Amino acid sequence: MHKLTLKELSAQLQARKISAAELATLFLDRIDASDLNAFLHVDRELTLAQAKAADARLAGNDAGPLTGIPIAHKDIFVTRGWRTTAGSKMLQNYVSPFDATVVDQFNQAGAVTLGKVNCDEFAMGSGNENSFYGPVKNPWDKTAVPGGSSGGSAAAVAARLAPAATATDTGGSIRQPSSLCGVTGIKPTYGSVSRFGMIAFASSLDQGGPIAKTAEDCGLLLNAMTGFDERDSTSLQRPKEDFNRSLNDSLQGLRIGVPKEFFGAGLAADVEQAVRAALAEFEKLGATLVDISLPKTELSIPVYYVIAPAEASSNLSRFDGVRYGHRAADYKDLADMYKKSRAEGFGEEVKRRILVGSYVLSHGYYDAYYLQAQKIRRLIAQDFQNALAGENRQCDVIMGPVSPTVAWDLGDKTNDPVANYLADIFTLSTSLAGLPGMSIPCGFGQGEKNGKRPVGLQIIGNYFDEARLLNVAHQFQQATDWHLREPA
Repeated sequence: MHKLTLKELSAQLQARKISAAELATLFLDRIDASDLNAFLHVDRELTLAQAKAADARLAGNDAGPLTGIPIAHKDIFVTRGWRTTAGSKMLQNYVSPFDATVVDQFNQAGAVTLGKVNCDEFAMGSGNENSFYGPVKNPWDKTAVPGGSSGGSAAAVAARLAPAATATDTGGSIRQPSSLCGVTGIKPTYGSVSRFGMIAFASSLDQGGPIAKTAEDCGLLLNAMTGFDERDSTSLQRPKEDFNRSLNDSLQGLRIGVPKEFFGAGLAADVEQAVRAALAEFEKLGATLVDISLPKTELSIPVYYVIAPAEASSNLSRFDGVRYGHRAADYKDLADMYKKSRAEGFGEEVKRRILVGSYVLSHGYYDAYYLQAQKIRRLIAQDFQNALAGENRQCDVIMGPVSPTVAWDLGDKTNDPVANYLADIFTLSTSLAGLPGMSIPCGFGQGEKNGKRPVGLQIIGNYFDEARLLNVAHQFQQATDWHLREPA
């Protein structure tokens, strides 16, 4: 039962072949037996209470496609009843009095919360090694990272500890762990999913999205997650849509842009081989490959690591030990309490980004760094529009690798922050432009020390083109079985 897709699980629940309580218990037992450190907080009583409510809806013919479906929530979304820590000591025992909009939307749809999954502290990281509660292990190889910051979400789905999970993407944190763990994940257009109740890292970049086994599953989850929220000032007013409406459309005539900047120095040979094979499969499905250029790609790393830390330094200023969060036990006065509480509560990577962000926003450096980065961000977005939009558009979607390498070994990049930052080279530009992007499994590469590790194919579309991305991904998954492969 744990190997079924959301669509298949929903059919089992609707036919009353299994109850929501039985299904939740199955996954809770799998979580209890796991040693991946994917889950930070599980409460069997709370989960089974939701499952019983879902069973009542199913019995009363008041059920939707997600009623009774178990789901895990990234520990960046606040949840009533479950702890919300953002992977940080700063929020070690915090329990929110309200649910994030995303969590509330799934509750209204009748989904059942399995618990909260591990993540890099305040979503800052590429390997899930920055969590105060220890790293998540990649289920394909427990000596490897699962990717970050949504590594707990991706690992939980890959190991079949949950059929689906929520995640967030600031610079690639849905796509990159999905790639490294061999699952499907999509970051929708910025503003499509409410950020209310999502603990902020970089407000102009953070975006929620789903991770699941298949593109079809991701579409079902997006149907529930998206929608206007007046409590989020960045939320877009758009009518609800069915993201799976085009799943079975033919790919005949589809133009796939292949950026030369995604296939240069730094891309591992095993990753390139898997991605090139996937592109060849799309040609068999009727698509045409078009060589394009995204010339500002290499600038995405310096631009991102100016803008994101700047916004982080502002957003994290609220964690001062006064209203909630960690407070130092011993201090002399208010200023001393601030300093000690923040020094004790934040981890090294978070402190590093706060310092960088405060520096680039300081008097005398704002124009030289932050303002300049915002101007280049506009140029990066324009590169995508030159390829995807207008009468002279070159392609319908863009494809390439998600990560330059397969998952690296735990501890390999711990002492080299820049090496971690470079792992996001192919995902950052999409986030800076606010475009939708997704990762689908497309093969395996060879780990440095141990067996095979998954490779993901990145698919990028124009604004609000999620339905097309899901159609493209679904057609590939109908022709291949990479998404069905499971870790031992």
